[in-house]
Amino acid sequence: MIRALSIALSLSLVMLTAACSKETEKKSIAKNKEITLSIIKPDAVSRNVAGQILAKLENSGLRVSAIKMKKLTPKEAEEFYKVHEGKPFYKDLVAFMSSGPVIAIALEGDNAVAKNRTIMGATDPSKSQPGTIRRDFAESVTRNAVHGSDSVENAETELLFFFEPSELQERF
Repeated sequence: MIRALSIALSLSLVMLTAACSKETEKKSIAKNKEITLSIIKPDAVSRNVAGQILAKLENSGLRVSAIKMKKLTPKEAEEFYKVHEGKPFYKDLVAFMSSGPVIAIALEGDNAVAKNRTIMGATDPSKSQPGTIRRDFAESVTRNAVHGSDSVENAETELLFFFEPSELQERF
């Protein structure tokens, strides 16, 4: 009886220690927690590689807090990429982004903006590191498979373009 009580007490202590450890881990993760936007662009959606791209994002430790497929109208693409208005590539970018469906993904995690940008790789796929999304799935500089927010501030704005706040599900 005493031995059974001792084992039960030890087991309870182990479970309590594990729970406290998980809570401490949650707090340390939450300290640097960010949310960012990633878009799987029309070229990658049409080639049916969205699942592979999503797997790379999740395997890196980022968590999906919202996801939706949408076909942008030219007006919506103009609005989303307004920051590039007047640049030589702007009209082609708008046409491309409204040429087919995109998949908008809200990603959360520790330093999510930087992590997502690292996983995406350089805009020019030939300059991207092996194993990055653009190295593996981009066709060219302009048909480069994914978009990712470049700062926490821009992520907030871009996320609200695609998602209502109530659609974002905290996963930590």
